[in-house]
Amino acid sequence: MMGKIIFYEGRNFEGRHYECNGDCADMHSHISHCNSIRVDNGCWMAYEKPNYSGYQYMLAKGKYTDHHRWSGFNDLIRSCRMIPAYNGNYRLKLFERTDFGGKVTELSDDCPNLQDRFHLRDVSSCNVVEGYWILHEHPNYRGRQYFLRPGEYNKHSDWGGMSSAIGSVRRITAVKQAY
Repeated sequence: MMGKIIFYEGRNFEGRHYECNGDCADMHSHISHCNSIRVDNGCWMAYEKPNYSGYQYMLAKGKYTDHHRWSGFNDLIRSCRMIPAYNGNYRLKLFERTDFGGKVTELSDDCPNLQDRFHLRDVSSCNVVEGYWILHEHPNYRGRQYFLRPGEYNKHSDWGGMSSAIGSVRRITAVKQAY
């Protein structure tokens, strides 16, 4: 079964809507704003701007009656990407400096507070060796979210970061089940 997400212009699933079954780089022609979302299948990243940029929001299966329910900073959603199902191991390397320089910290599980656990506040580059991860701007999985696929990110802007400040990291495990 494929993923399915429905974006509604009105709160409580009212008004114009756009149903999506896969990645969409620009939804502007389908809806002008988004005040509620229903995720029927899959796990998704929704983005404030076209081409997977701006604020990012991870959405697991469920109903989000208004933009506050997904911790939205506003009612704009312009692109979305389905997070692929993943059943493997998780491994992430965080670097203090750009281009993989400085202190390196390796993770294989969630970390609610990088400062407390590793004395690490700034992450300027990273290498996602295995799995899908979410970086959070503040400790305890708060603030801006940044979706990371396997690969290398030479600088914080490569993952859409406004700065190198990262407070917590989490594995995306909600997509382990087959759809």
